[in-house]
Amino acid sequence: MPDQSRLPRHVAIIMDGNGRWARQQGNPRIIGHQAGVRSVQEVVKCARELGIKALTLYAFSTENWQRPGSEVENLMGLLQTYLESQLDKMLQNQVQLRTCGRIERLPPKVRQILERTMAKTAANDGLILNLALSYGSRDEILRATRHLALEAAQGRLQPEEITEELFGAQLDTSGLPDPDLMIRTGGEARLSNFLLWQLSYSELYFTRVLWPDFGREDFLAAIGDYQQRQRRFGRTGEQISDREQE
Repeated sequence: MPDQSRLPRHVAIIMDGNGRWARQQGNPRIIGHQAGVRSVQEVVKCARELGIKALTLYAFSTENWQRPGSEVENLMGLLQTYLESQLDKMLQNQVQLRTCGRIERLPPKVRQILERTMAKTAANDGLILNLALSYGSRDEILRATRHLALEAAQGRLQPEEITEELFGAQLDTSGLPDPDLMIRTGGEARLSNFLLWQLSYSELYFTRVLWPDFGREDFLAAIGDYQQRQRRFGRTGEQISDREQE
């Protein structure tokens, strides 16, 4: 088991490989997405058991709206089914649901269920499950910038008053610590417009395991790899070692 004293507070995951997993088995892409839901359930359970504070899952990007209409419809249906089937477990396990992204673009029925689930789990004080839905980091940063620019234009804010903390408070992840660890499955090694501001000092972990095959042991392996790294934040290794000895 991982060292409980060195757990990441916040883990972010790009869940990649559902379509390729299905194609390798001669199945339509939706079968891969359905299999990927099982991995979501397993990783959420493991994160909760470990005591990780927050888990952000890149579930649907702003770019994903460009996919064929039938696939988008299927993905929205899977999201609705997941929310409806997992509410009782979220309540039992003190999981709080949050979102980031333009959820106003989601179909009304899905958005209604999503908002109801968030309201019912709002008081839970265990794991924060943050679903990135209709999310793009550049869009998020632009929205935050426009808000602060408007505040300045209307005289409620001076440009020199804009700090990293103030800017971060305008992002969709406001109130969450920045991810300590970002995991991407599926063999690709890029960020794909995901949490570009928040991942500035995150440890990055890339694995060839396709998301539907990613389970508890794979998640624990990523945590173990994270715990082998020395997080310096601009300092020297000697400074970190000295601080650990104090």
